[in-house]
Order: sequence, then structure tokens, then C-alpha cells
Amino acid sequence: MRRKGFWIGTIVGVFFLLFLILWGVALRFALRQDGIGFRLGQYVAVVEVKGTITNAEKVVKEIERYDEDSSVRAIVLRVNSPGGGIAPSQEIYEAVKRVEKIVVASLGSLAASGGYYISCGADRIIANPGTITGSIGVIATFPKYHQLLKKIGMSYEVVKSGKHKDIGSPYRDMTDEEKRLIQELIDNLYDQFVEVVSVGRGIPREEVLKFADGRIFSGSQAAEWGLVDELGTFSDAIRIAGELGGIEGKPKVIWPKKRKPRLIDLLLKTATRVSSFEEVPIRFEYRLLF
Repeated sequence: MRRKGFWIGTIVGVFFLLFLILWGVALRFALRQDGIGFRLGQYVAVVEVKGTITNAEKVVKEIERYDEDSSVRAIVLRVNSPGGGIAPSQEIYEAVKRVEKIVVASLGSLAASGGYYISCGADRIIANPGTITGSIGVIATFPKYHQLLKKIGMSYEVVKSGKHKDIGSPYRDMTDEEKRLIQELIDNLYDQFVEVVSVGRGIPREEVLKFADGRIFSGSQAAEWGLVDELGTFSDAIRIAGELGGIEGKPKVIWPKKRKPRLIDLLLKTATRVSSFEEVPIRFEYRLLF
């Protein structure tokens, strides 16, 4: 009986130990997911916007998650971007504006055009003296290769429902009327950008128009025009975000997760570039072209 009781006790102990291990793994996973309510203390969360802005989904989800997290008192939007697509830039900007907590935009080496656009939704903008920013404007690119096709004896026949259906086609030159229509579209998108800067920075529209001609500024020049609130580093932005968020002392920081590149991701990226080469898409962008 004693031997039987020993084995029963051992089995129960093993199952209890396995339960504790599984519970610990589950809790650790939940903590790593930055779940709401799993952290103790008050934090500043960092959200990164790096490279050309082509998709807003990941950044918007991060912003919304931290806005709902009771342990996060402020968000630092770290921007290192030349801008990019108009709609993605607008989606990130709107997400920043909706945040009920303090948002501080920290401009890195390059925060131009759409990169600056999204920063205008923040409560405070901090830039390094040497940050390249500004480039308030819209650009559209239309590839043309009909002359090349003509040289090799190749042409396209187009059937369309309306005379402007193939506007911007690479197989022919644009008409004067089409250029006028495209310019009207660009002017409309430009007006939206100017309005965001005017409202976000509290600068009268007529004043914004004086420098909203696509020119770029250093951080120190941008401060003179009122495009940024003050000059400082990324660390300064975190400190300021903590102060504005009511955190006493040095704030704890939630850093972005570093995802290691996978071979499959590189292969898919390469395949996407190859498959889209023939399309040569027309793009309207809030982007700085170097």
C-alpha cells in the first residue's frame, strides 16, 4: 500500500509540476504579446515608422493597442521615413490623432513628406538639429517606354470605356487635357497636406504656403518655421513623453520587437518585385525623392 501511495503521489506531483510549467509558459507568452493589463508600472511605448510608407496596418494596430493599455502613459512615434503612399500616411496620421494619451513624434535622420505628415498628429514634435524634414508636397510618377517599344517594333492596342480610362498610360504621351486633370488631382491632395500642417502646427494656411513648395529643412530650420516644437534626441523625446504622461523619474520603455529576417520573407519580397516589374505602377505620393 505504501508503494502504491508513493507512485500515486509521484504521478500527482508530476502532473501538478507540468501544470505550473504550462501556466508559466502561457503567462510569459501573454506578457510578450504586450497584452493589456499584464504589465505593472507606467511605461512609454515606442512605435517605429521606418522606410517608405506603403502600408499602415502594422503601425495603426500598435498605436491602438498601446492606447488601450492601462500601463502605457505616453507613446513616442519614432519616424525615419522619406514618406510614401498618401492613403497609408493619412491612416497613420488619423490613428495618431485618435490616441487619448500623449504622443510625441521623434524625428530621426529623415522624416520628410509623408514622414512629416504623420508627425503632425502628435502632441509634440522633437527633431535633431540635423534631421532632414519638410518636403511638403505631392509627387506623381508616370513611366514612359513607348519609344523603346517602337524601336523594337512592338505596340499596344487599347480598347477603353472612356477617353480618360488609360490616363497616364506608358504606351503613349499624355494629352494636354489629361495633364490638366492630373494637376487638379495633385492640387487637391496638396491642399489636404497643407491643411494638416496648418491645423496640426497651428500655423495660418497662408503662412504654410510660403514654405510648402517641396523644399526640405534641417531640424533647426524647421524649428524656426514652427514645424517642430523643439530640438532634441530620441532619448529627449522619451523623457518628454514621460513628463507629459505624468511619469515621475526615468520612464520605463516598451521597445519595438526586433524580428529576425527569414529566408521565405526575402524570397517573397524578391518575387513580388519581379512580378510587379512589368506593371510599373503609377504612384501619387507624399514622398521625398533623392
